[in-house]
Amino acid sequence: MTTPWIDTLLFGIYPYICLAVFFIGSWARFDRDQYTWKSDSSQLLRTGSLRWGSNLFHIGVLFLFFGHTFGMLTPHVLYEHFISAGNKQLMAMVSGGVAGLCGFLGVSILLHRRLSDARIRATSKTSDIVLLILLWLQLALGLATIPLSAQHLDGSMMMKLAEWGQRVVTFRTGGVELLAEAGWIFKAHMFLGMTIFLVFPFTRLVHVWSGFGTLAYVLRPYQVVRARRMNLPAGHMQPQDRRA
Repeated sequence: MTTPWIDTLLFGIYPYICLAVFFIGSWARFDRDQYTWKSDSSQLLRTGSLRWGSNLFHIGVLFLFFGHTFGMLTPHVLYEHFISAGNKQLMAMVSGGVAGLCGFLGVSILLHRRLSDARIRATSKTSDIVLLILLWLQLALGLATIPLSAQHLDGSMMMKLAEWGQRVVTFRTGGVELLAEAGWIFKAHMFLGMTIFLVFPFTRLVHVWSGFGTLAYVLRPYQVVRARRMNLPAGHMQPQDRRA
């Protein structure tokens, strides 16, 4: 059990530090170091286990990201007529457990690949290895919260964690007090999740922005492509009257 001032520091102040660094740092890196804005894939060095590790990791993590985002930041009043808090928690435990296991297996394969292959290890940055370790720990902690969630099948703890997240993003006070009864695994999972946002701009994770940016292509107008032929007079493509 942490003391109130530590809770205030970690869950009342630290979230805003992480969000500020996340947004400002991402903007600054895109503005100043666009040549480093890439995924730095090591596929050319060795494919093998990369296919399994990368696919499992991305499928699991993307599901968890959107699940956490909508699950925590959607007010309960918007869905309470369709699903109860207890049923929502049970659904989150099952679906999150499957996705978390996929992500955990995937990041384990990627971490083993990066540490065990001499060529890949030699071309890896320190940030690459640290990031994989952080993601491995975060997914492990996430899976560890499932047995604890089973002790609160009425959804009461989930509602408190969601209310904390909603108060953080809406700049409202009183969120820290909601975490008084949360176990240390929940708090460690939340702290490490915020830390990943903190280091985001300084790692290869920035390529995630580009992935979301591709959605803009849906709204992009069609490109008009015209043939360009050399040594032809202007207006040669215009229809001509051949009745004469």
